[in-house]
Amino acid sequence: MTLTTKEKKKIFVLDTSVIIYSHDAIMNFAEHDVAIPITVLEELDNFKKGNDIKNFEAREFIRTIEKISKGQKLQHWIPINGKSRGRFKVLMSTQSELDAEKIFDEKKPDHKILNAALQLQAENSRDKVILVTKDVNLRLKAKSLNLLAEDYETGKIKNVNTLYTGKSVINNANAEVINELYAQKSCDVKTLLKRKKPVAHNYFILKSQRKSGLAYYNPASGLIELVEKRPAYGIKPHNAEQTFAIHALLNPEVRLISITGVAGTGKTLLALASALEQRRKFKQIYLARPIVPLSNKDIGYLPGDIKSKLNPYMEPLWDNLKFIQNQFNESDKEYKRLTEMLNKEKLLITPLAYIRGRSLSNIYFIVDEAQNLTPHEVKTIISRVGENTKIIFTGDIYQIDTPYLDSQSNGLSYLIDRIQGNPLYAHITLEKGERSELANLANELL
Repeated sequence: MTLTTKEKKKIFVLDTSVIIYSHDAIMNFAEHDVAIPITVLEELDNFKKGNDIKNFEAREFIRTIEKISKGQKLQHWIPINGKSRGRFKVLMSTQSELDAEKIFDEKKPDHKILNAALQLQAENSRDKVILVTKDVNLRLKAKSLNLLAEDYETGKIKNVNTLYTGKSVINNANAEVINELYAQKSCDVKTLLKRKKPVAHNYFILKSQRKSGLAYYNPASGLIELVEKRPAYGIKPHNAEQTFAIHALLNPEVRLISITGVAGTGKTLLALASALEQRRKFKQIYLARPIVPLSNKDIGYLPGDIKSKLNPYMEPLWDNLKFIQNQFNESDKEYKRLTEMLNKEKLLITPLAYIRGRSLSNIYFIVDEAQNLTPHEVKTIISRVGENTKIIFTGDIYQIDTPYLDSQSNGLSYLIDRIQGNPLYAHITLEKGERSELANLANELL
């Protein structure tokens, strides 16, 4: 993409939230220039220590800037490495004639960033200056000051309403084909669909006037195969989508799975039950979730030792484990086996941060609340997977607890959009809540 003579040159001013979301963001603005307020560098300095993904992103960005500058002064425009890219500089001034700190009556980093962008706009009236931030409120403040502001769009899903659900419903299926499917356990793709082959591991709900059935496309055999209901460690599927989820979770050919759905649809429960059903095939079962501190405060604010601080975040996972255990009597071997697995650390329930750096070979790895991960975090986790590891991401893409992520930019949506169709991957969206009638009422009407 090149600028036309009529098109204004653009200068994008990046906020700290963009850098923490993606350390290579400055590489994604084509031939336009990119500016970073000095306040952003100050904030990144506070983020550089630690093991969270935001700390990694901060460190990587700092290294990138050092590599680009190569000893040049950062307050001057420096060409960004690569063809068809613009220039980069650090904005030193945090003051402007239209002072955001006075207007909003508070001295804070966000207002210094606004001032830096406003000053740049005043100095470059012929160019189009745009503040790029994942902070919705900061975008609104910028627009109130007549400063253009945008979200960082790279990696963002265009329309989550059309995101792959993992299943198709065929309402006018031929009853004879369904009978053949039950009798032969499989049928030819063209016999059922009369079109090109479907997405790998796509599931089907087949309906005719007299009969119905469940099936999926097996990319290995090239056939539509019957899906039968089966329990997983005492947990029985209550609807078609749960049946599909258990089928994918127990399918040895599928190594990467995502399961989405609102609260109460059974995402984590099915993943954990299926893990226990296959416990002999893996060295360990990891059930992990990202820590999203309440009110955006670090867990250090909470009282007690580290175990006490983390317990509130891990409690939902323990609840699922207890629910599975309570399907059996205390004298049953299945009940005792769970306690034994926990004692021997065959089954680990832990914060996701504690998993980073560990070897992920021969592991059944469940990542709960994956909608609170960035695309880069999801990529990092998957890239660490070794031999004989199965990894499952569960979450609700509309229930985001992390600042600066939404249904379009979170790692779970990104994963579904990018990986669908791969023979190693399966996805299913759970639609019906099975927790209770009251929980369904809340999800539907409140």
